[in-house]
Amino acid sequence: MRSGFRPAAGPFLRPPKTYIWNLRVYRTSRCGFHTDGRSRISNFWIPTGGISKKNAPFELRDKEDVNDLLVRGGFYRQAYSGVFHMLPLGLRVQDKLERLIDRHMQSIGASKVSLSSISSQELWERSGRLGEGSEVFRFLDRKEARFLLAPTHEEEITTLVGSLAKSYRDLPLRVYQISRKYRDEPRPRQGLLRGREFIMKDLYTFDSSVDEALKTYEQVRAAYTRLFNELKIPYLMAAADSGNMGGSLSHEFHFSSPKGEDTVVSCSHCDSVYNEELADGKAHSSQAEPLDESPGFDVDGSHTAGARVSTAMWAAISKDKMTLLRGWYPQFTAKDSAEPGIREINSHAVKAIASAAGIDLDLSIENPVEQWAARVKSKAPLDPSAERPQVLDVYDTLVRAYKRPPLGGLLAQVNCSAEDIECLRLDTFPGTNNGLQLIKVSSGDQCPKCTQGTLKAHTAVELGHTFHLGTRYSEVLGASVKVENATVPMQMGCHGIGVSRMITAVADSLSDSKGLNWPRALAPFEVIVVPTKGLEAEAENVYDQLVADKASPIDAILDDRDKALGWKLGDADLIGYPVIVVVGKGWKKERKVEVQCRRLNLRQDVTLEELSPLVQSMLRQL
Repeated sequence: MRSGFRPAAGPFLRPPKTYIWNLRVYRTSRCGFHTDGRSRISNFWIPTGGISKKNAPFELRDKEDVNDLLVRGGFYRQAYSGVFHMLPLGLRVQDKLERLIDRHMQSIGASKVSLSSISSQELWERSGRLGEGSEVFRFLDRKEARFLLAPTHEEEITTLVGSLAKSYRDLPLRVYQISRKYRDEPRPRQGLLRGREFIMKDLYTFDSSVDEALKTYEQVRAAYTRLFNELKIPYLMAAADSGNMGGSLSHEFHFSSPKGEDTVVSCSHCDSVYNEELADGKAHSSQAEPLDESPGFDVDGSHTAGARVSTAMWAAISKDKMTLLRGWYPQFTAKDSAEPGIREINSHAVKAIASAAGIDLDLSIENPVEQWAARVKSKAPLDPSAERPQVLDVYDTLVRAYKRPPLGGLLAQVNCSAEDIECLRLDTFPGTNNGLQLIKVSSGDQCPKCTQGTLKAHTAVELGHTFHLGTRYSEVLGASVKVENATVPMQMGCHGIGVSRMITAVADSLSDSKGLNWPRALAPFEVIVVPTKGLEAEAENVYDQLVADKASPIDAILDDRDKALGWKLGDADLIGYPVIVVVGKGWKKERKVEVQCRRLNLRQDVTLEELSPLVQSMLRQL
């Protein structure tokens, strides 16, 4: 301290020795901060705000939305639409998930990197992924250079590796990162499941040949399987569509959830599991013949009432708006049933059929008939040499097309005659003898692969995705290596896990009427010790007994808040600690503690000597 320095008055501004001593006393006596090395709630910021929305203790009567539970449990808070601040409990869950991912990525020899969140718009234009409707945040710097906030890093990692790896001896290469990503999501929803800022793990693999790349793909898929198995929560691994990522091989990892945006189909007998996006529109040989009861459509477009099967029409338009596609499919209705089962169109199947016929559909247009009519009307009167507008009628194999539905009302909307419109019809897949299947799979359908099992449709949340990209990015971005006397583009793979969305998905899959209920692998703390008033010192002894085994440590926390026992137990249920150890009446009577585990439906009184073995046994099951 400088000579003559006199600190201002205040509890922390003292000469050095007095300051340090007073800080320790002040924080232990007035703030409740302890320095004894034990994990205590009083040392940890857990802003649950009590149990109920009114800060009053009560047991939740109905299962809440998991996002509400995570907010009330003190895991995160929303900052803006689709943007969240992670609080200490949420960050502990995230950190544990990241360490789990690190372990499994390192098991396949992957090195961890950290790529910049800022990417070049020009780079994305070179790969063909930056279109007019791309959901990316774009910005200009002060020099008018064009940048974006990266929603993924295929372009950047391909450019980086391409500049550093020049020979096949530099491969195979496996690099991954866990980082923030950004997506200009037009409709953020469901908390972390669909946000504008999110945490993502992406692994990128580089090989010199297709055979080596496919071996790498299977190694990564096996590592993903081990990772998801460790969570001990049922999941589905499904064959999937590669979408705009490119490539020819892809699998997804899903949790079943009513909040999901995907439909995964599984068979009760064989190993067939796939995303319904893979539907190719082809009917399989095991599918039933068209039903005689199907009346088709009458001349005026109406259908017969009371029939077991009725026919519905679904429409879409081509991107140039010159072709209107009408898909005719069965709506199954049980006769005299008050609640008929309704079939739905599978737009992915219809798009595959149209693509095989040389038509590029735009499924984003909500009023295709009106858009087509406006386009035709704007072209009338038609030049005989000009391209004629088309109406393509596509029939599901279960629909008997007794009469093609007439243009009827369509002609009233356009300024031309029926002769000016080219009418086409498809009831088999182009170039094959296969019939067409336009409808989504419904639970109970026969499996087309084994013909012995029945199919089940699961609404699911996608948590992981593996892609074999091939040369989709390496060719256009110049990432090549020398192999003997030739230069070849690298064979790439991309493998992602949605870290932040997995937090919500896991929480949702295990939550119940009392609150959250974490698996051991992700729980913010594995065990909480909850004492009744007057037994705080005994609870410290119980805590010490739990964490004493250094060979198999238990991640425990002590609830030392000055609250009633019932309040603290309700708070523990809300937060979702896997195991709760209660130091209460049993200790006073028989020197026993009560061990609770909701997932195992177990509640047992044990002595202090029996405590650690029992808790370890429970945790191994979680």
